Amino acid sequence: MLNLNGLIIEKDQASISTENRGLAFGDSVFETVRVYNKPLFWESHYFRLMSSMRILRMEIPMNFTLEFLENQIIDLLKAMNTSSKSYRVKLTVFRSVGGFYTPESNEVKYMITAKPLMDDNYIINKNEYEVELFKDYLISPSLLSTIKTNNKVLNVVGSIFAKENNYQNCLILNTNKKIVEALNGNVFLVKNNIVKTPPISDGCLKGILREQVIKIISNSEHYMLEEASISPFELQKADEIFITNVIQGIRFVTKYRKKIYLNKLSNELTNKLNAKIGVN
Repeated sequence: MLNLNGLIIEKDQASISTENRGLAFGDSVFETVRVYNKPLFWESHYFRLMSSMRILRMEIPMNFTLEFLENQIIDLLKAMNTSSKSYRVKLTVFRSVGGFYTPESNEVKYMITAKPLMDDNYIINKNEYEVELFKDYLISPSLLSTIKTNNKVLNVVGSIFAKENNYQNCLILNTNKKIVEALNGNVFLVKNNIVKTPPISDGCLKGILREQVIKIISNSEHYMLEEASISPFELQKADEIFITNVIQGIRFVTKYRKKIYLNKLSNELTNKLNAKIGVN
């Protein structure tokens, strides 16, 4: 099932125009939301979506309230009629058909899809997780690099590179050759009691789980948080590296080149996140 502009239909009954601007020009933004009984961190998702739409100069409909969009998600999940409590939900907003690079209208349409998740809580995955730098293409820091648009070709090519070379993930660099993020999430480095993560100004995604982790660490008595640029040379000096995204939670890195990492803080944070969302 999917929700297409408020109409809940079977996926094989859905259709979009061949001139859909999201397909033709990447003229769309999206939010990937984790649901456990209800959309988690929903207010943060909502305000990031509104900010993204404003950056792309989309017209925000009067009915696009926090409550309206949350209810649209819940209505879809009820219609799916599964026993699952947890879902991966994708909410995509795209500009209405018309025009070439210059749109004929700034009005928008939306689509919501959902897939059940196997686990209700965030899992501490202890499998090998090796990363490498992806240096073929670089992120140019700007407001556009901080939002989730339909143009993710760098992440796609980087993911193929990782798969071809038996890496589980790659770290992306910006045009200043600083580490920005991973292919599928924000990155944190731990050295002694200092936790570093790249600032938004370096071009990283304004991640929802990044925000939650920053709040937890900022309130910690044992760790200090720094939002500061990260050089690739710092990777081999770090005690711990982990990657965050709202679906998989916190994924600690086990290896970068010859360096092997600990996973102490990532495990602690996973437990705190599960407590926060009400899962033991």
